[in-house]
Parts: sequence; structure tokens; C-alpha cells
Amino acid sequence: MEKITFCIPSKTNLRYLKTCIPSIRENSYRKDHDIIIFIDSDEDGTIEWLKENSEQYNVKYFINPDLNNSLYGIGKAYDFCIEKSTTNVFMIFHADMMLGKHADLKAYQHLSNKIVVCSTRIEPPLHPNNGEKILLDFGLWPEEFKEKEFNEYVEKHLQDEEVTNGIFAPWMMYKSEYLEILGGHDPIMHSCREDSDLFNRMLLAGFEFIQPWNSLVYHLTGRGAGSFDGDPERHKKWQEDMNNSTLEFIRKWGQNVNHTNLMKPIVHPVYKKKIIIDPPNQYLEGLLEPWFNNGDDIIVKVDSDKFTQDDFNFIINLNAIIKDNGEIGEFELGNLIIIINSLEEQQHKLIKL
Repeated sequence: MEKITFCIPSKTNLRYLKTCIPSIRENSYRKDHDIIIFIDSDEDGTIEWLKENSEQYNVKYFINPDLNNSLYGIGKAYDFCIEKSTTNVFMIFHADMMLGKHADLKAYQHLSNKIVVCSTRIEPPLHPNNGEKILLDFGLWPEEFKEKEFNEYVEKHLQDEEVTNGIFAPWMMYKSEYLEILGGHDPIMHSCREDSDLFNRMLLAGFEFIQPWNSLVYHLTGRGAGSFDGDPERHKKWQEDMNNSTLEFIRKWGQNVNHTNLMKPIVHPVYKKKIIIDPPNQYLEGLLEPWFNNGDDIIVKVDSDKFTQDDFNFIINLNAIIKDNGEIGEFELGNLIIIINSLEEQQHKLIKL
């Protein structure tokens, strides 16, 4: 296989990097892959440790120029690493992941033009599994990582042939396609939902998602980012970021994040829509605003005195409903009046930043 670049943002993630980086060096098929770390914040001595160990692990690292005052966010940090990479292929990797034996090779064997290859996560059984990952407990924290048991499990499955269609980190693709077709992560999401937005755009651009089940990583389920609720301080900030980013995602796509059980995105058409609420109701205006973009192609009239949960469900699923049944004209949907002036779809305009 050719040399690739592992791109890893770090937000005060030293305890994870100490396990993540050695796993890449020990378990990669090629031992000379590039590793680029972007340090977005450092409240734990990350920079000092990298100064002392970067030569040993052959790691390049870059520091947020406004360190500990403002954050790039994970999407912008990834893009920085990708821009700095000098290989044809990069792999997005999380600080709270440990690479399994030859996961780089097993992923690379499926790589081709307009293909994004996703390794398969093994995670401790903390969150539901819809079939897109493997739930096994090889430790909840990096300090208790059961490396020997993990390596033995990976060794037994290196010849597995199962391949599915889904996308989640870590994922691999060609740098040129990423930059020329997609243009990077959308900074408006800032720290959450950037990946879901990007995966939507990949799908619309015609990329195929490939997940080989013999390319394995161990993932500590959101320790680095803060989605794990066992780290209360990180989790509180992550929840705030996730809520804000989800609203931005809805404003952009007219739908919430949607995917198959195997994590392949489902993208409904995007229409130019606006809402008219009568009589005026400040609460409903705030609740419904993200689902509309002030267009005139589709107009939704809401009687705020009669508005129900069913009406809200119609609104959050309106793009899919219109795609399946919509036609020019006016009709009622629950207590809503829907006026369709145009069915022009906008989603393909969102592919490249």
C-alpha cells in the first residue's frame, strides 16, 4: 500500500494520544505513515509531551495560534491536517481510538476513486448497536486498555470478508477528491454535526461508502470529544455544542441527521420554504424557525391556536412528505395549509463549500 496520513485533532487529549499514537505505530501495516496532530487546546501538557516524544513516534504537530482562547473546532482542525498532509491519501482518526493490526491495509485495499472507506469500530457496550459496530469491552479508559485481548481478537478476524455500506470515523479517502469535490467541513456546525453534514455531501456527490469488517479500531465512545456522559465537565460543553450544531444542520438540510442502521446517510430533498404563523406565537416561531429558510417555493400556514404534536411531526418530515406526494397547488396536512409554488430541489447546491 502507499503511504497515508493519519489526521488527528486534539482538544486537551493527552491521556488518549498516549495510547492512540503508539497503536498506529505498532499496528499499521506500513510503519512510516505520516501522523499529523492539531492541538486545538492544551490544558494537560499535550504540547510538552509531543515536544519530548514526537521524534520517537515520528509525529508532526501544529498548534492553534489562539491556543486556549478560541477553538478551531474538530472540522476545521481536520481540514488543517488534511491541507498539511503530503500524501495522496489521508485517514481521519480520533484521539480516543486505537488502531487494530493492519487496519490501514485492510481499509486501503478497498480504496478507489469516489470511494470513502470506513474502518469498523469496536466499542465498550455503553451505547446501542444497530449493527454498524462491534460491542466488546476492552476497557473504558486508555489507562485500562486491554491491549493483549484486543490484539488477539483482531488477529482472529483479519481474514473476515464482510463488507457493508456505512460511514463513521475512522475513514479514508483521496486528498484531491476531498478538496476539489467537497471543499472541507462546514465551519458553521463548529465541533458537532460537521461529519454528518460532510457525509450528506459525499453521498450527493456520488461517493460510495465501504466498511470492511476486518479493518478494526477500538473506540472509547466519545471520550476525546466529550459525548461520553461519564466525564461531566466535557459532556456539558459537548451537549451545548451538539444542540447548537444540530439546529444549524436542520437549517441547512431541512431535516435532522438521518441514516440507515449501518450509518449510510439518508438525504431528503431541500426546498426553499417559509412559514406563516397566525395568530403570532413567539414560542412556535422559535420552535419552527430552524425548519424553514425564508424561501417562497413552499409556504406553510400554521394556525397557532390549533397546532398539535402531529402538526410538528409533519413539519419535521415535510421534505420527505413533499418528495413522495407533493405537487404544485394547495392542500391541508393536519391543521397545516401547504402551498407549493415550485418543487425545485436545492440539495445539490450544498455539496461544495
